[in-house]
Amino acid sequence: MQFHHHGYVSGDPRIQPPAGTGLGRPAELPEEVDVLIVGSGPAGMIAAAQLAQFPAITTRLVEKRPGRLEVGQADGIQARSVETFQAFGFAEAITAEAYRITEMAFWKPDPQNPAEIIRAARTPDDAAGISEFPHLIVNQARVLDYFAEVARNSPTRLVPDYGYEFVGLEVAEHGDYPVTVTLRSTAGDRVGEDRVVKAKYVIGCDGAHSRVRESIDRRFLGDQANHAWGVMDVLADTDFPDIRLKCAIQSHDGGSILHIPREGNHLFRMYVDLGEVAEGDNGKVRQTTQEEVEARANKILHPYSLTVKHVAWRSVYEVGHRVTDKFDDVHPDDCGTRTPRVFITGDACHTHSAKAGQGMNVSMQDGWNIAWKLAHVLDGRAPDSILDTYSAERQVIAQNLIDFDHEWSTLMATRPEDMADPAQLEEFYVKTAEFPAGFMTQYAPSVLVAEPVHQQIATGFPVGKRFKSNMVTRVCDANPKHLGHHATADGRWRVYVFADAPAAGEPSRTTDLAEWLVTAPASPLLAHPPEGADLDAWFDVKVIYQQDHTGVDLSRVPAVFLPKVGPFQVVDYEKVYATDPADDIFTARGISRDGAIVVVRPDQYVAHVLPLAATDELAAFFEGVFTPRMSAV
Repeated sequence: MQFHHHGYVSGDPRIQPPAGTGLGRPAELPEEVDVLIVGSGPAGMIAAAQLAQFPAITTRLVEKRPGRLEVGQADGIQARSVETFQAFGFAEAITAEAYRITEMAFWKPDPQNPAEIIRAARTPDDAAGISEFPHLIVNQARVLDYFAEVARNSPTRLVPDYGYEFVGLEVAEHGDYPVTVTLRSTAGDRVGEDRVVKAKYVIGCDGAHSRVRESIDRRFLGDQANHAWGVMDVLADTDFPDIRLKCAIQSHDGGSILHIPREGNHLFRMYVDLGEVAEGDNGKVRQTTQEEVEARANKILHPYSLTVKHVAWRSVYEVGHRVTDKFDDVHPDDCGTRTPRVFITGDACHTHSAKAGQGMNVSMQDGWNIAWKLAHVLDGRAPDSILDTYSAERQVIAQNLIDFDHEWSTLMATRPEDMADPAQLEEFYVKTAEFPAGFMTQYAPSVLVAEPVHQQIATGFPVGKRFKSNMVTRVCDANPKHLGHHATADGRWRVYVFADAPAAGEPSRTTDLAEWLVTAPASPLLAHPPEGADLDAWFDVKVIYQQDHTGVDLSRVPAVFLPKVGPFQVVDYEKVYATDPADDIFTARGISRDGAIVVVRPDQYVAHVLPLAATDELAAFFEGVFTPRMSAV
């Protein structure tokens, strides 16, 4: 965390001073906004938290509930999401209150007595070390609280506008605020009254029954539900020995259970298999009582038993695997003729079972993806054509999720004796660990992701995949740090310069690149941000030397890696790093000893890998992303 560069901060440094639209922010919902977010679920709250960092943008979030969510359905937090929380500043805090999954147990029928279950296997949750971040369980409501705190402490002082239900919208062909949204008050003195808000853009985060989706004529494609599950968060007495371990439990004839211990040590969740849903059921299965779910659970757990003492939350749902035909309001036939104005995220555009723990996680990446792109457009950084990449990128990911979840759900619902291999379920869990952890996402080449023509010089940073951090040493204070953990959700692009072999200040390609970055008109640092802005206003440029920290002389490090920032123009020393001899990042991430440039998007995905001398290619890439230099503001 960096602070004091604008002067001494005596209070909580996480609370940024108000600026722009945060100065005198009206309590009442205004008639015109830049971005209207509909729904305060995970996608909506992360989008709000990101957009709240941009003082010039008026963002409002409406939610039909009268207040914060108290009990959420989702609870699985994959490691990729914890990485994301790190960027927003609360990974450590939420980890402290969460349950951490380190192992999963697999229970199956006893071959000697199939009426009883026995533990068949235990597998590490992340045996391959996919991420330095943990796999957590914490209620969705707390995740939303943390994002709400980030938004509230931002320069724009964004807080949700509770008590507004979305009714419908219309998109005009022209106008500064072309989206006309009708809202209806659901709380307070104006219940039932309609309110019209005009917006430049709308993000629909309003769930599986999304009215925003309906208003832009998007439709679900895929399988309807044919399998039902009862889910319950409970306190209970039980002799089941793995009650504090994540478990996949398969019985001989009673179905299966996915068991999830919850935060706080006592609560746990069970997804209890209720079997196939008969054709023409018309939702009758959703009337299954809590007593019936508990009876089913006890049958599956035999010879162990479960006596529920308290039910914190319960539901019955049917599994459906569906994804919408597009994630914005531009008809496929009209692509290229206009840019989108309305976007849908999360359950509004993809639905699946909860057992893979993906819903909240994928939804948050949806929200972050569209939010930083909208911020770039509205802040004047990029042309609105980049908004076309949202649907193109996220629809593919949603379909991959549907395919994965279909296979996982099918295996969970299959009796062990009907499988080709009795160990098929646990083998699938281990083999596919990278996907549920959130790390299989790889965006295709576009204006925001380059072709991987130089991938061989940094094989550990695949273009289009998330930037995988590694330990380095910060030179100024000799502190060991994860390189990626310093990248906050501030809307900046990261340019990591992995130096060639010569030491700092010696003649080298790194020294030449550093000079080009601060003197060449084509340098992205000079060609795009407004005049008078700090050198690192839009681009966070860091250098990683091959020497250890004692071999890097800060006085000889080029100025671009020691920029002067803030109103007092003090040096930022936290951009110069050295390898950790115990865990050399060049070796760990397959980086050429001739050096490399790794460009990373604001949402942590690698956008380009380039040789140190490829300045023309670097300039050309950012010319495709950004607008030309802005006038002074």
